[in-house]
Amino acid sequence: MSKLKILWTDDEIDVLRPHIIFLEHKGFEVTTSTNGIDTIELVNNEYFDIIFLDEMMPGLSGLETLDKIKKIIPDTPVVMITKSEEENIMDNAIGAKISDYLIKPINPNQILLTIKKNINPQHLISKKTISNYQSVFNKISSEINNSISFSDWVNIYKKLVYWDLELNDQNDKSINEVLMMQMTEANKGFAKFIKENYINWFEDTNKRPLMSPNLFKDRVLPLLNKGEKVFVLVIDCLRYDQWKIIYPLIKEHFKIDSEELFCSILPTTTQYSRNSIFAGLMPYDIDKLYPQLWLNDEDAGGKNQSEEKLLEKQLGRFSINIKHNYEKITNLQAGEKIVNNISNLLNNDLNVFVYNYIDMLSHARTDVDAIKELANDEPAYRSVTLSWFKHSSLFALIKKLKDKNVKIIITTDHGTKKVKTPIKVIADKNTSTNLRYKNGKNLNYKEKDVFAINNPESIRLPKSHISTKYIFATNNSYLVYPNNYNYYANYYNNTFQHGGISMEEMLIPFIQLSANK
Repeated sequence: MSKLKILWTDDEIDVLRPHIIFLEHKGFEVTTSTNGIDTIELVNNEYFDIIFLDEMMPGLSGLETLDKIKKIIPDTPVVMITKSEEENIMDNAIGAKISDYLIKPINPNQILLTIKKNINPQHLISKKTISNYQSVFNKISSEINNSISFSDWVNIYKKLVYWDLELNDQNDKSINEVLMMQMTEANKGFAKFIKENYINWFEDTNKRPLMSPNLFKDRVLPLLNKGEKVFVLVIDCLRYDQWKIIYPLIKEHFKIDSEELFCSILPTTTQYSRNSIFAGLMPYDIDKLYPQLWLNDEDAGGKNQSEEKLLEKQLGRFSINIKHNYEKITNLQAGEKIVNNISNLLNNDLNVFVYNYIDMLSHARTDVDAIKELANDEPAYRSVTLSWFKHSSLFALIKKLKDKNVKIIITTDHGTKKVKTPIKVIADKNTSTNLRYKNGKNLNYKEKDVFAINNPESIRLPKSHISTKYIFATNNSYLVYPNNYNYYANYYNNTFQHGGISMEEMLIPFIQLSANK
C-alpha cells in the first residue's frame, strides 16, 4: 500500500521538524512548504491526502491560501493551525470548509489523531469491522456444525446477515468471499436440518416453529382480541436483510414491539406460502376445505386471486366478527389511493395490504438487462429495495399512521435466493415451471441434489395426480430441464429465485410496530 501523503505549510516549518520526523516514522510521506504561493504550486502538481495549513503567514494568509486550495481540490481535507482563538477567524475558516483546526502549541499525538479522523476514516472502520468478523468466524462455524434446533438456525442467520451488512461497504474482496463461503456452509447445514425435520413438524405440530398457516392465529388475532386496530403490511418476497436496511427509516416514526423470524412453508412461493398465511391452513387443507379457492400448478388461472376470501374464511373459523379490509397494491396509483384514504381505513379493525414491488423486482431482474445492472448482487439488490421503499407509497402510509394509535405488522410470504448451481431434472410437460421446486408425476433427478417428497400429504401439500411428487432445490441450486440445458442454465445463473430451501427463502421477518411516544 502506498504511503499517505501530507502537505504541511508553515512559515516556521523548521520549528516543526520534530513533528514531521514523528509522522515519517509513522509511515507518512510529508512534503513541506513555507508560504502560500509554493503551496498552491504543489497542490497544482501533486496529489496530497491531507493538508496542514498555518493560519498566519506573510504574503498569502492561511485563509487566502485555503480559498485557492479549495478551488483546485475541493474534497481534500485541510486542517487549519492557528495561534489565535479569535472566533471570527475560525468562522471564516469553517465557512471555507476546513475539515478541522488545531491551536498552537500542538503535540504529535494531536496531529496523528487529526489525520486518523480526516483521512479515509472509513478505512479505519473497515479494518476494525473486518477484524471483528475474523474474531467470530470460528465461533459461527462451530455453531453451524452444532445447530440442532430451529432457533439455532435463526440465530446463525441473524449473525450472518449482521456481518453481511457490516461488511457491505468494505472494499475487501477476500473477506466478502469468506463471508459468502460461510453463508453457503450455513445453507448446506440448514438444508440438512430441513430434510431431517420438516416432515416431523407435520406429524407432531407441537414441535414445529411458527409457520405460515399459524401467523394470523398466533400473532394477529390476539391483537384484534385486545381491541387493537391493526394494519398488516405484507411485502411480497421481503428478505430479512432487506428488512434490516429499511428499518432505520421506519424507526424515526415507530418502535419495534417484537422482531422475529418465522418459517415459510414449502414451496416458498406466493401460491403456496401466501395463500397459507391468509387461509390459516396448509395448501392440502385449503384444497380439501375450499376446492373452489385453490388452483394446482397445472391449472389455468391466477394462483393468488382468492386471498381476500381465504382471509374471510379464516376470520370466520375463529368467530372473529370485525370490520376489515384487504387490498393488493401492484402500482403507484393504487398505493397513493390507500394513503389518501387513510381516514376511512381507520374505521376498520383490520387492514391488510399486499405490496408486490420486491417480487416484481426479482422477476424483472431475471428478464430485464437494466434491472440486472441495478441489482447485480445482494448489496445492490438491497440498495434498490431501500431506494424504492424510501420513495414508496408504503412508506408514506407508515408515516401517516404514526399518530393514529394503531399496531403495524410488517411481514412477508417468502424470501429469495441468488442461484448459481444448475441441476438437471427430467420431467413431463405438465410439471411446474418454477426453478426452485418441481411438482409433477414423472420426475427424474439425482436424490442427493434435492429434497424429495414422494407423499405430498406428509407435508400437507395437494397433488393433482395419484403419483404426484415434489422436489425442492437447496442452497444456491436451480432446476433445469435437459432441453436447451446450457442456454437456460446460463440465462438463469445469478438470478434471484424462490420456491426452494435456503435461509434467505424460509427464515423471514415478522415485525410488530407501535408509534414512538
